[in-house]
Amino acid sequence: MPPSEAPSLVSVEDVRKAAGRIRGVAVRTPLLRFRDVGFVKPESLQPTGSFKIRGAYNTLSQLSDEQKRRGVVAHSSGNHAQAVALAARLLGIRAVVVMPDNAPKVKVDGVRGYGGEIVFVGPANTERVQRAHEIADEEGLELVSSADDRRVVAGQGTVGLEIVEQLDEMAAPGKMEPEPLVVLVPIGLGGLAAGVALTVKSLRPDAQVWGVEPELAADTHASLAAGQRTPWPADKVGRTIADGLRGEAPAAIPFEHLKRYLDGVVLVRETEIEQAMRVAARELKLALEPSGAVALAGVIEHAHELPQGRFVAVLTGGNVDPARYLEILGRSG
Repeated sequence: MPPSEAPSLVSVEDVRKAAGRIRGVAVRTPLLRFRDVGFVKPESLQPTGSFKIRGAYNTLSQLSDEQKRRGVVAHSSGNHAQAVALAARLLGIRAVVVMPDNAPKVKVDGVRGYGGEIVFVGPANTERVQRAHEIADEEGLELVSSADDRRVVAGQGTVGLEIVEQLDEMAAPGKMEPEPLVVLVPIGLGGLAAGVALTVKSLRPDAQVWGVEPELAADTHASLAAGQRTPWPADKVGRTIADGLRGEAPAAIPFEHLKRYLDGVVLVRETEIEQAMRVAARELKLALEPSGAVALAGVIEHAHELPQGRFVAVLTGGNVDPARYLEILGRSG
């Protein structure tokens, strides 16, 4: 059984309420069969091209009328930025987003397309956080974190809720025992992994949930091993092609969930991430960004190292610059 939930942690009931709020905004993405090992859940099919719309809309929809009138500010490398911009547009809210100056053009264009106002800073996550806090203070805007918020964790947890529901719907009639379940989910700042882990482990106590990180940005792996958040420098995590997973340390609220619910972390190489992108294009007909392909890389290259069962890999996004994507697809592998 999962550990007892502390008052500060998100509950399954929080996730169910979030599912009601985002219904009709976020897509209930399908489970697609992958080889003979299980399924993938392509969050790249969301309106903004990533899972982030779940947490962003769940958060913004709960703001007071006064908070909505003043507007919001967020900091993000791209996918959360797009999600906040779209959620704000749907709710009639002004949105300012602080982004790194090395953010992929496709993500910058997405934010602008949804009506978000962009402020650029340097590549370090700390710069984005600091500038977003300054803008919030200067202009009276509500700060919307990409991960360090219970509302965001609950929204992202709807991915796990859907996985359990969809597997139940697929179960053969009369089958007494469900097949062992192993869910793989990428970890950046940890909001998605926290939400999925708490939800899946609460509804399916027999299941295992594993995070997946690039070897070059394994700050959560290091933090869990140390028992405390252990930041990596921006230039170190910046080496990975998975730009959405370059957070220097797991956020505080998600980390409390990860310590309680996550079974472990799988580390993948850069070449494995690129190969997973090629496999997704060839076998699944899905265009994935590097961050969106890490869980698939975990299944393809490391399934033999994990508990055996029916795997579900969460494919988190497909916002990749076309030129970079074609370059990766063109490499042999």
